[in-house]
Amino acid sequence: MVWTPRVTVASVIEREGRFLLVEEEDNGRRVFNQPAGHLEEGESLLAACIRETLEETGRRLTPEAVVGVYRWQHPASGLTFIRVAVTGSVSEPLPDHSLDADILATHWLEPRVLADNPACQRSPLVLRCIEDYLSGRRYPLELLVEV
Repeated sequence: MVWTPRVTVASVIEREGRFLLVEEEDNGRRVFNQPAGHLEEGESLLAACIRETLEETGRRLTPEAVVGVYRWQHPASGLTFIRVAVTGSVSEPLPDHSLDADILATHWLEPRVLADNPACQRSPLVLRCIEDYLSGRRYPLELLVEV
């Protein structure tokens, strides 16, 4: 069997101390995640962030910096995920834009909500990306090179 990591992107969006998160169901649990998803064939990492943010929140993302690149192995499935997290600003929700069917709601939450209840996170990557953002980690978008 060939080992293939899953490449995902996420948008870490902060406004007045709260972070834009999506509520979704994962294996029968309601959990929070950044607007995030899998990189599609032929898509750039930034285009994937913009697309996923729009699909999951109905908001347009303007990327400003890379927060980090993360590797995480799911303890149950053994799958490995590589996540590229960016930060930026978002528009107000676009009128008449429906969210992905998997998204139950969007929320602006304080980080303590996640820290106080790790079980409500889709994965440990959710809080880690926020903590890195809060610690000031920012890298230029030029770090993401398309060849």
